[in-house]
Amino acid sequence: MFRIRNAKTEDAERLLEIYDYYVRNTAVTFEYETPSPEAFRDRMRHTMTFYPYLVIERDGRIEGYAYAGAFKDRAAYDWSCETTIYLDPSARGSGLGRALYEALEERLNRMGILNMYACIGYPQAEDEYLTKNSAQFHEHLGFRTVGTFHKCGYKFDRWYDMIWMEKIIGEHGKEQRAVLGDGE
Repeated sequence: MFRIRNAKTEDAERLLEIYDYYVRNTAVTFEYETPSPEAFRDRMRHTMTFYPYLVIERDGRIEGYAYAGAFKDRAAYDWSCETTIYLDPSARGSGLGRALYEALEERLNRMGILNMYACIGYPQAEDEYLTKNSAQFHEHLGFRTVGTFHKCGYKFDRWYDMIWMEKIIGEHGKEQRAVLGDGE
């Protein structure tokens, strides 16, 4: 049994515990240092002012989180967003990531978001820090690679590419209605 709900700043400690694994052990994030709990809560608050920030619980324990944020800080990009997901390493391959991302997509669609983007660290050759799993996960959910930045991230004494993946989730009209804040 799992449950998806809105994140609360009180969840920050558990979310940071999940994120810390990726900072210290992988090149999934290009961040070198795990943020402090206060900085992480500030990031959450900033996101939650407009975009959905969701957690997934299994048997009462948070197993992952996903959120959206501005793609670019210009009005013409309002219908696009960047998405992020992190799962506890023990929860990967369980279907929780798919359920969480589908719930995020549904919320974004209700807001009027049309384009979802994911910025993904991508190895030229898979290694102990980075595989192609994230890109494959997004591809299974309907994302397509739309760009590659070569050797743009340096972590663990090696260079990694970064790819952008895109999923169109709405109709692009000539006169587009305004995007509404998440409001949930």
